[in-house]
Amino acid sequence: MGDYRKLDVWNRAHQLVLAVYRATASFPDQERYGLVSQIRRAAFSIPMNIAEGCGRNGDSELRRSLRIALGSAAELEYQVLLSRDVGYLNEAATSTLGEELDHVKRMLARLSHRIAPQTTNRRAAGSNGGRPRRFVTPG
Repeated sequence: MGDYRKLDVWNRAHQLVLAVYRATASFPDQERYGLVSQIRRAAFSIPMNIAEGCGRNGDSELRRSLRIALGSAAELEYQVLLSRDVGYLNEAATSTLGEELDHVKRMLARLSHRIAPQTTNRRAAGSNGGRPRRFVTPG
């Protein structure tokens, strides 16, 4: 795919990481190696996986990296909600991070869909031509 820094989704995810770092800077010290570490790790995993996928050979590896990035985004989404529920994030910060996270997730899904292989033969896609599959049982 080339230079990940030219991808809008990578830039948006990078900005999300910076926002997460700013938001977690005021978390209690006892969370430094707990929730702060986990939320930051999930956040930077998103652009890191985009970069890794761009550096590998082929669209299939990029798609795999984008799926991993989507998984990290789901982790981050929960961690933001947890941070709100335990009182570390206010509603405004939760809303801002949540909206940005939703946008990044949509961008990841669109990019993944855009580079998905296009199948023209239904049998190649495994549909069995619309017929039900027959399973042979031993015995």
